[in-house]
Amino acid sequence: MEQLKHECGVAMIRLLKPLEYYEEKYGTWMYGLNKLYLLMEKQHNRGQEGAGLACVKLEASPGEEYMFRERALGSSAITEIFGTVQSHFKDLTKEQLHDAEYAKRVLPFAGEVYMGHLRYSTTGKSGISYVHPFLRRNNWRAKNLALCGNFNMTNVDEIFARITAIGQHPRKYADTYIILEQLGHRLDREVERLFNLAEAEGLAGMDITHYIEGYIDLANVLRTSSKEWDGGYVMCGLTGSGETFAVRDPWGIRTAFWYQDDEIAVLASERPVIQTALNVPVGSIKELQPGQAVFINKSGKVRTAQINKPRKMKPCSFERIYFSRGSDTDIYRERKLLGEKLVPNILKAIDNDVNHTVFSFIPNTAEVAFYGMLQGLDNYLNEEKVQQIAALGHSPSHEELEHILSRRIRSEKVAIKDIKLRTFIAEGNSRNDLAAHVYDITYGSLVPGVDNLVVIDDSIVRGTTLRQSIIGILDRLSPKKIVIVSSSPQVRYPDYYGIDMARMSEFIAFKAAVELLKEREMRDVIAAAYRKSKEQVGLPKEQMVNYVKEIYAPFTDEEISAKMVELLTPKGTKAKVQIVYQPLEGLHEACPKHAGDWYFSGDYPTPGGVKLLNKAFIDYVEQVYQF
Repeated sequence: MEQLKHECGVAMIRLLKPLEYYEEKYGTWMYGLNKLYLLMEKQHNRGQEGAGLACVKLEASPGEEYMFRERALGSSAITEIFGTVQSHFKDLTKEQLHDAEYAKRVLPFAGEVYMGHLRYSTTGKSGISYVHPFLRRNNWRAKNLALCGNFNMTNVDEIFARITAIGQHPRKYADTYIILEQLGHRLDREVERLFNLAEAEGLAGMDITHYIEGYIDLANVLRTSSKEWDGGYVMCGLTGSGETFAVRDPWGIRTAFWYQDDEIAVLASERPVIQTALNVPVGSIKELQPGQAVFINKSGKVRTAQINKPRKMKPCSFERIYFSRGSDTDIYRERKLLGEKLVPNILKAIDNDVNHTVFSFIPNTAEVAFYGMLQGLDNYLNEEKVQQIAALGHSPSHEELEHILSRRIRSEKVAIKDIKLRTFIAEGNSRNDLAAHVYDITYGSLVPGVDNLVVIDDSIVRGTTLRQSIIGILDRLSPKKIVIVSSSPQVRYPDYYGIDMARMSEFIAFKAAVELLKEREMRDVIAAAYRKSKEQVGLPKEQMVNYVKEIYAPFTDEEISAKMVELLTPKGTKAKVQIVYQPLEGLHEACPKHAGDWYFSGDYPTPGGVKLLNKAFIDYVEQVYQF
């Protein structure tokens, strides 16, 4: 499996009782901090390039810090940031460590509001300055903003032009900075609106501050800021006065879940992490709906509001196939069903010869789909057994029954992920030789020259791991045929909503389609798609059409898969190789509530996706063909 990166993971906690309550009930006022650590560690799969956390104290006195942040880079960033936070407490006496009132008054990160973020970069921009949460500071507590998100915006250029036109000057041309400034600007306006109302009522001094913090409405801020955002997002924020929000895109592309009881309110990117961290039943956890926001005000009141009108639901199906933890009850069932749906195509590939076929998976994320595939194969074999027994008549012998009933689906752990390549090995030949040994095999797991070998993976995007490692190492077992099975459909188009998909020119499906066009003297298809794409440059993004579909249109899925095999099979491979993909219909049947399939179908949920694809295709053609 070629590792795909995904931006990102979020976690938020709001304690609804004073810190003294948690010290008395749970033996520590750090209850919220500890739960945040759990929520982040349980979502480590979502971001290993950096992590950060922010904290707000609700009752700090003037002159005392009330907003704290810690960030770090690297795969061990979660451990590092919590280690740094804990280092503030290492010299305390036992009495001080368990004195919630002292902690609240003196210690950093001893607050009631927490927000955490895990980062994968999909833009190529790296460094600590790009690690969330981002801060916008101000002397007015309510104007301070900490922001983090799981998102990618497709119309940053339009947002940038709009906010600079009203006089703002973002420090960096990056979507997070621009959105921080946009939200910050609207937050300033909201605070100023309340300031004027407070003055009109004759209030002064700290009474104005209390009035603002009591009546601030972040729904106003989000509605005015987000109405033109085009992309997939879950955006989370804290203000210095303790207001908390999380908002989801109106297409439902990115997901978030939340839970509330009388002690705590929690939000996270994935549902099972809340179940595990708080030991609560699945039915008590709510999903943030498309275009909806959840708010927690300074006094701890939780409410939801519709910020943007819901659009056609397109939740990301890759969340179900690969990114999210398989421990979610629905995702586990869906991944098994993805494997089961492939059984008819697998049987066709091996000519129904299950007796001489070994079934396996490519570790580690395809394991659940493998169980579903086995279940489907077991059902097929049981049907065969029933027919064979029925054909024997009413009095079969013991030996005849034993012969039929002893047939089993043969499953083995054939592929083993052995090492992680180290980037310091840069020399080409050495690196390629090492890449060929990323996977190892279980020798003796099949009968050489007799058995077929079927291995299931969750996706095939670039195909580099297949070409450099998997096919070659599996061929050492001398199978008659190698069938590589993908539990997801052919990845044909880039993602622009937060997945680090390859450039279009690197997709093995795109390469195969282009090769077929060349072979069949159909280069004019490329030229026509390019011309149509070029003609719509400058049109409003809402009017743009995906003409890259025309590259694939002349061919069946099977033709493209067959060409992929030619491109990916290493020279000297003795076994016949075939690639079997999940049909698009199979994906929709297995994941009926997650219709976001643009990387497979080209049906982008937002106009910005089509606009960016159009640009990518034009750039590709002009670079390769010099039109």
